[in-house]
Amino acid sequence: MDSLFALSLTLEEFLELPETKPATEYIDGATVQKPMPQGKHSILQRELSFALTTIFRSDKTAQAFPELRCTFGGRSIVPDIAIFLTQHIPRESNGDIANLFNQPPDWTIEILSPNQSHTKVVRNILHCIDHGAVMGWMIDPEEYCIFVYDADKSIRAIDDLDMVLPVPKFAQAFQIRLQELFDWLKV
Repeated sequence: MDSLFALSLTLEEFLELPETKPATEYIDGATVQKPMPQGKHSILQRELSFALTTIFRSDKTAQAFPELRCTFGGRSIVPDIAIFLTQHIPRESNGDIANLFNQPPDWTIEILSPNQSHTKVVRNILHCIDHGAVMGWMIDPEEYCIFVYDADKSIRAIDDLDMVLPVPKFAQAFQIRLQELFDWLKV
């Protein structure tokens, strides 16, 4: 289960705390530590981040960031993979990528871990969409299913292993069937 730490911190006080492993998020005035990733979560996160990076590298459309803290709309969350369009990536004055991302990702991807709260994950995805994300995925490796959340908050449950997964328009070059994604669990 996600563990609750404190109920009375402000977001500013939370951001002053040292980072934890696994990451702690700030949601509705409470701090919640994400569960420690296990095997299925780790391999899906690694392979999906790599596949997206490979696609985006050629045309520099976007970047995939694993475990990136995003602070916006009164929350500070750490999606498993946060995808930002290149023009939305915060930069320092010299052009380097900034350390602080005070905005939602354009596409957020969460991978469920055993005993992780589905509700918390869905709320984080919807929070991203409420603040401008165009899509969210919640991958359930135990059920071989992906829930796709669109900008209009419509939800699709995809469990047809032959289906090519829906992606945001900016990521159309990334084509993967559900079976291909879950085949990464068999390495």
